[in-house]
Amino acid sequence: MKTLRTNSENKDFIRLIKDLDAYLKITDEDEHDFYNQYNNIDVLSEVVVIYEYKKTNIKPTAIGCAAMKKFDQTTVEIKRMYVSPEKRSTGIAQKIMQELEAWAKELSYEKCILETGRRQVEAVKFYPKCKYKVIENYGQYKGMKNSICFEKQL
Repeated sequence: MKTLRTNSENKDFIRLIKDLDAYLKITDEDEHDFYNQYNNIDVLSEVVVIYEYKKTNIKPTAIGCAAMKKFDQTTVEIKRMYVSPEKRSTGIAQKIMQELEAWAKELSYEKCILETGRRQVEAVKFYPKCKYKVIENYGQYKGMKNSICFEKQL
């Protein structure tokens, strides 16, 4: 496996985000348009993509991604977290989170925050395993019953 720090112009990141958006369109149901307006990737300059090398293929395959963006002077927001369905529960998501958190520390941030939907059951279970704590919904997610927000001190 290979971990790449890149930006939102990475073609593999864009492809994975298309898969994520298709998944979210189903799970977000009638709230999809609301959430989708906050998911523009052109504002993401710190992106992590995980690649898997297969014996039969010289070119690695992108299997997971996430990004972060500045929230305030001490905080980054984790955005666009996705792992290909066939690679879930294999530790890929944890590798992505560890890389983003290390990068955030290098950039002198003290905390990560994120939002996920209650219907994204795997995500709701995953973030506490990474030591993220549920917090009051922030920003545009205030009052959104489907949203759960998390934070982690770095």
